[in-house]
Amino acid sequence: MALTLPRTSGNRLAVAVAVTAVLSVGAPAAYASLDGGDAGPSASATVQRGKPYAETRLFFGTERPDGGPAVTDKQFMAFIDKEVTPGFPDGLTIQDGRGQWRDSNGRIERERSYELILLYPVGETRERDVQIEEIRSDYEKAFAQDSVARLDERTRVDF
Repeated sequence: MALTLPRTSGNRLAVAVAVTAVLSVGAPAAYASLDGGDAGPSASATVQRGKPYAETRLFFGTERPDGGPAVTDKQFMAFIDKEVTPGFPDGLTIQDGRGQWRDSNGRIERERSYELILLYPVGETRERDVQIEEIRSDYEKAFAQDSVARLDERTRVDF
C-alpha cells in the first residue's frame, strides 16, 4: 500500500499514528507466541527446539563502596572457581561489562563489571535458587558489595 501526503506536521502525526496502529494489531499474537500461549493456526507450524530451561544472569560490580581496590580479574575468576563452578559444573558463561547504578547516597556509580549466565533445567529451579542466592551473598561479603543484581527468565535450550 502506497500513501502519499503533503509534508505537514499534522500529516506526519497522522501517518505516525496510522503506522503505530497497524504495527500494534500484530502485537498480541506475537506476545502470545512468546509466552507459550496459543497464537492461532500459524503457531502449530512453528517448531519449538530445545528443552525448557531457566536462565539466571548475575551482574557483579567491581568497585568497592568503601573505596578499597577494585576486584581484579584474578580475584573474580578465583571466586568463580571456588563458589560457582562446583555447583554448576556443566557450564556457565562470563562476560565482561561496564555498568552503572545509583548508590545509596544518590550518586551515579560507573564500574567495570561481570555478567554470569547460568542455564539449568526448569525442574531444578528450587534447588538452584538456593545456590544462586548463596553465590550473591558470598560475593557481597567477600568484596564489600552493596548488591549483586539478578535476572531470571524461562527459555528453551538445545545443546
